[in-house]
Amino acid sequence: MVRGQDLAVSLEEFGLSKYEARAYVTLITKGTISAGELAYYSDLPRTKVYPTLLKLVKKKLAIISKSKPIMCTGISPEDAFDEIVQEQINKVNGMNSLVTKLKRVSEDSKKARGSEEKRYFHLAPNYVFKQLETMIEGSKSSIHGIIDSWGLNLLSQCRDVLIHALAKNVYIKLIIPPNLIGSETFQSIPDGVKIKAADVSHNSIMFDDSEIIMINSSNGKGAIFLSTEVLGSNQVKIFEQAWKSGIKINDLSTMTKSKAQEIFKIIQLVNENCLGFVLNSMIQSKSKEIDLLDFLEKNGLDLEAKTIDEIIDLVDSTLQITCSGQARYEPHGNHIIIESKLNTGHSLPWAMLLNGYLNKKGYKTKMMYHDHHHNGEKIHLKVDTKLDSN
Repeated sequence: MVRGQDLAVSLEEFGLSKYEARAYVTLITKGTISAGELAYYSDLPRTKVYPTLLKLVKKKLAIISKSKPIMCTGISPEDAFDEIVQEQINKVNGMNSLVTKLKRVSEDSKKARGSEEKRYFHLAPNYVFKQLETMIEGSKSSIHGIIDSWGLNLLSQCRDVLIHALAKNVYIKLIIPPNLIGSETFQSIPDGVKIKAADVSHNSIMFDDSEIIMINSSNGKGAIFLSTEVLGSNQVKIFEQAWKSGIKINDLSTMTKSKAQEIFKIIQLVNENCLGFVLNSMIQSKSKEIDLLDFLEKNGLDLEAKTIDEIIDLVDSTLQITCSGQARYEPHGNHIIIESKLNTGHSLPWAMLLNGYLNKKGYKTKMMYHDHHHNGEKIHLKVDTKLDSN
């Protein structure tokens, strides 16, 4: 009964009187009933039943019989209100069109005075995900995002629309903090999305370099910026700078979290601390090579405890990430080949890491570096005796 009363009150928004609303709810609840039963169930005065029924018939909400006693039936809601709802939709569309025209007049006026109003829209937490999906679906050329764990979790739930965007040749690039490498949400991002890791701690996603959604991780709220001539250009610069300094991590997506984190940490330490030292040490010094291995160990990476197969596999992974290269052991000739598609010397740290490892294990080695100019570089690490994979 309480629910029926609530519905009756709501029906008054459609222009029904209190009696008409009560009567209509009763009719669709009870089915075909007599006028007397209608008065009883809808709590209408008997003198008001017939006039109320005539009004419902006129509004195409009920039908009544011509026989005695009078029987009445309510028209189904979908048939009764389609026309009314469509009228309301037409009114709202007309109002939206009018508001759009008024906004255009206002903006043109501001431009003529040398100023322009920029707007942004607040989003409650429960609307952020749906809006993010909508903006991904609407993207035409690019999606660039700097995201933390909150943002990555949201994007991982948008996997299907991300795949659809990739199918439309939308170029998607994401920057995430290192602690998310190997996580479940990281692994759920579809192939084709370019991902790098860098020290970031906020959520800002740009669509087609024109629309931005920012998300507050502390409360889940968001804001959309639609006019981005100033803000957009600054965000593009921030993203490009972070992307340039980030480390490519797509190749880590299939690894366990512990292995992915280990490889990333090695790459980060070598890039930030060892690369300059190695590139300036073309005269191979065994003590310096061992220092490189010790340096990593002092930073929590005990590579000496790994087997030869594990260390080669680790170096192979780092080469794939840093210079599209590879490392492999050739039993015939007993040497390790380290290759890079770049000829910038970026493969040298990893060759020297392998060399230092083998020296610590008691193997004598000889390193030969070959620069193939535009075709990259290759390093042969000759080992004096057969390697023991155990």
